Amino acid sequence: MKKNKKGKLFLIPTPLAPDTLNKIVTDDMTNVIKGLDYFLVENLRTARRFVSSLKLGKVIEDLHLDLLDKKTSSREIHRLCAPLANGHDIGILSEAGCPGIADPGNLAVAYAHQQGIEVVPLVGPSSIFMALMSSGFNGQSFAFHGYLPIDKQKRAQAIKALEKEMLRSNQTQIFMETPFRNDHLFADLVKCCQPNTKLCVARDISGEGEFIKSRTIKEWKSTMPELHKVPTIFLLGS
Repeated sequence: MKKNKKGKLFLIPTPLAPDTLNKIVTDDMTNVIKGLDYFLVENLRTARRFVSSLKLGKVIEDLHLDLLDKKTSSREIHRLCAPLANGHDIGILSEAGCPGIADPGNLAVAYAHQQGIEVVPLVGPSSIFMALMSSGFNGQSFAFHGYLPIDKQKRAQAIKALEKEMLRSNQTQIFMETPFRNDHLFADLVKCCQPNTKLCVARDISGEGEFIKSRTIKEWKSTMPELHKVPTIFLLGS
């Protein structure tokens, strides 16, 4: 008896900034999405808006959109990925950027590998890699740390530890913050790091307000970029 063919898991990038759809959509991406009825999404509203904006003639109400976010447990992944075992392809949509990079989509990807399901990544923007590309810092050795601690004292300790590692190994240290706390993080970076340490601030990547500058801490002390409530990536390098 012939076994049912398993579906594929497609990793579909989404825009980093509003009105930038034309920068990321490829023929390959639109062809894949045309053929999908099942999606795992980080944000339902963002996903519906993205698929609708492609104008592919798909009826959004007919699609199966299930939430896969940071609150999703590993036990739920089996249920969410069940269509794959029945031969249906599934697309993963991040809220912004590439699924699986600073994104909970990696849970479904890990499950797919365990079940022998093919994983297909599509080309698209990642704010982390675009910031690294634009920083002028070491791109051969780097580490992404996600969010630093909220507590001010612990955040200061984390910043000093990252700077120490950067100086020791010449490894670029990459991290981010919830947009409304960007100014607090920037202030702590300027306060805690050594004057000659270089900091790259990459704000609103690919958007209208894109701002990417690499300067020493000493140079940053004389200027304060507008970062409040704008997605920003921070990098320490040499």
